[in-house]
Amino acid sequence: MHRYIPHTQEEINEMLKEIGVNSIEDLYVSVPKTIEDYNLENGKDEFSVKKELLSLNKKNKVFEPENIFAGAGIYFHYIPSVVETLANNQRFVTAYTPYQAEVSQGTLQALFEYQTMMCELTAMEVANSSMYDGATALAEAMLMAARINGKSKMLIASSINPEYLQTSKTYCTPQNIEIQKIKWTENGTLDVNDLKNKIDDNTSAVVVGYPNFFGIIEDLKSIKETLPENVIFIVVSEPISLSILEAPGKLGADIVVGEGQALGITPNFGGPGIGFFTTLQKFVRKMPGRIIGETKDIEGKKGYVMILQTREQHIRRAKATSNICSNHALMALINAIYMSAMGPKGLKKVAKMSYNASHYLAKKLEEKGYHLIFNGPFFNEFLFNAGENYYEKWKKMSENGILGPLPLGKSMPFFKNVALACCTEVNTKESIDNLLKHF
Repeated sequence: MHRYIPHTQEEINEMLKEIGVNSIEDLYVSVPKTIEDYNLENGKDEFSVKKELLSLNKKNKVFEPENIFAGAGIYFHYIPSVVETLANNQRFVTAYTPYQAEVSQGTLQALFEYQTMMCELTAMEVANSSMYDGATALAEAMLMAARINGKSKMLIASSINPEYLQTSKTYCTPQNIEIQKIKWTENGTLDVNDLKNKIDDNTSAVVVGYPNFFGIIEDLKSIKETLPENVIFIVVSEPISLSILEAPGKLGADIVVGEGQALGITPNFGGPGIGFFTTLQKFVRKMPGRIIGETKDIEGKKGYVMILQTREQHIRRAKATSNICSNHALMALINAIYMSAMGPKGLKKVAKMSYNASHYLAKKLEEKGYHLIFNGPFFNEFLFNAGENYYEKWKKMSENGILGPLPLGKSMPFFKNVALACCTEVNTKESIDNLLKHF
C-alpha cells in the first residue's frame, strides 16, 4: 500500500457516514457564501495602529536574560550583533528553498558551510539543511531507522524530552512502528539492563539523549556496546554541549539529531526552532530533507547546488523518505553565522561558562537543603526537589522578574514538587544569588 495514494470513494463514504454527513459539500454549509455583511472596522492611520500594537506589547511579560533559569530544550544565549545584521540582509531573508542554484550561490554556500559545521560538532559524515525542529528531527530519524533495517520496534529512553516523545508517537503510530520506553537509573542515566531485556529481533533503533532531558550526560560508548550490529543508534544532542563533550559520532552514533535554536536564535515564545540532522554517508539515501553540495560548472568554477532531495515533491511518492515541504533555511543560515562568529574557542567558552554557572547554582541549592534528584554528571541543567507548592512560588518569582527553574509537576506528574534548573553564560553570579533568595 503506497503512503500517498488518495482516499477511495468507498473510504470517503465510510468517513462521511461515521460523522453523519451525506457529502463533502455538507461540511461547508455553515461557511458564509459572502462577506458583504461583515462589519470590518475602517482603516486607521499609522500612529493609531502603532499605539494599539504597543499597548498590546506591554501585556507581554519580558524577563532580562540573566534572570531566565528555564531551559528544557529552548535556551537563552548571548547572540553577537553581527548575527542579526547579516541574517537580516534582504538577499537572505526567506524561509523558502533556493531552487535556482545559479542565482542563489550565497545562500547555498552558507547552507553548505552550515552542514560542514554540524558534521564537525557531531563527528558525523553527512548533514542535511535542515528540519523543522528537534522533535520532528527525532521523529524523522526513527522513520529513517525503520527504512534502513526494515524493523518496526523503537526503544527510547524515558529521559528523553517528553515533547519529543509525543511528536515521535504522532509520526510512528500511523506507520505501525512500536515505541517502547527504557527506564532510567538512580543516576538519571539509561538503565542498560532494562535495555538489554527489551532488545529483540524486531528492534530497529535505540534513542538516547546526550545530555538527556534531566541534563544528565549519558555514557554513549557503553550503550553502543550493548547493541546488536544491525540496531540503529540515534542520539538526541544539545549542540552547545558538543563543544566540550566527546562527539556522539566518535562514540558509535549512527544518527545524531537535535534542536539548533541555541545556536544564535532568540527564544521568542519558544521558537522558531531548527532541527539538525546528521548521519553516516552509507545511510544518505535513506535520509530526509535536502543536502547542499559543492561542485564545478562547465568552466571549472566552484559552485553550490542541491545534490539530494528525497521528498515527495521531487521523486516518486512511494520512494520519498519524507513529505517535509520546507526547510528552515533562514534559521540554518543564522546557525552558520553564529558558529562562524563564535568559532570553536567561543563555543567552548559559552559551554564552560554555562557548566560553571549551573554547578554553582546546584551547589548553593544543596547548601540550602534542596537535594538534587540524580547524582549523575550534568552539563547545564539539573533536577532538584523544590519543596511544597513550588508552582505557586514559581509564579511569584515571575512577578518579580525572574523566570525560575521549570516546575515539572504538570508535564511529568510523577515529579511532583520537582524543578528543572538551567543556566547559560548569560546568568551572572549576581542573578543566581538573587534567584537563591527565593529559596
